[in-house]
Amino acid sequence: MSWEDIPSWAADVAASIMLTIKEKDPHTFYHCLRVGRGSRRLAKAAGLNEFEQAVLEFSGMFHDVGKVGIADSVLLKPGRLTVEEIEEMKSHTIKSASIIEPLTHIPFFRLLQPGIRYHHEKIDGTGYPYGLEGDKIPMAARLIAVVDTFDAMTNTRPYRKALPMEKVKKELIDFSGTQFDPAFVKTFLELWPHLGKEKPEEEVAVARILKAA
Repeated sequence: MSWEDIPSWAADVAASIMLTIKEKDPHTFYHCLRVGRGSRRLAKAAGLNEFEQAVLEFSGMFHDVGKVGIADSVLLKPGRLTVEEIEEMKSHTIKSASIIEPLTHIPFFRLLQPGIRYHHEKIDGTGYPYGLEGDKIPMAARLIAVVDTFDAMTNTRPYRKALPMEKVKKELIDFSGTQFDPAFVKTFLELWPHLGKEKPEEEVAVARILKAA
């Protein structure tokens, strides 16, 4: 597939979905946009072509949209979650995939599902929702997992302050091969010094959505 297979209206649909998320939880909105942008950049650094980069950008943007279906008392809770609340929060991967499901008759949107549905699987098989391991986890999900975790660790939430960058780097290295795909961690760390220096043309759908917001 190529650029011609990306619907001209894809970014408009993405904006509509993402702005709905913003009404529910601005933190999730901006987190998703950062993960979309970061996934595109990591895909480029990993040698994926422009079409594959677009797939990763949209997959990263949509990876947490299912949180719109999580109760506010859980999603916005300022303290530690109970076991039951953690299980509810884990359901966001399936909910996210379900939100995109009506669009999957379009081949481009069908390609987004693996990155969305499996981004919390871990290389050692201890992730969720299916406990997949190693290469059984789709490539897009393994890539998004690195970007998602980086962004979660480097941004402050009511229940946790952002971690220092050196601590974040250590976490990625320490869990490389168990939680994360070692190849993507290596490429991400090589990309690290250049983060935040995106050119406008590298922010395709994300730039349009930020402008709309």
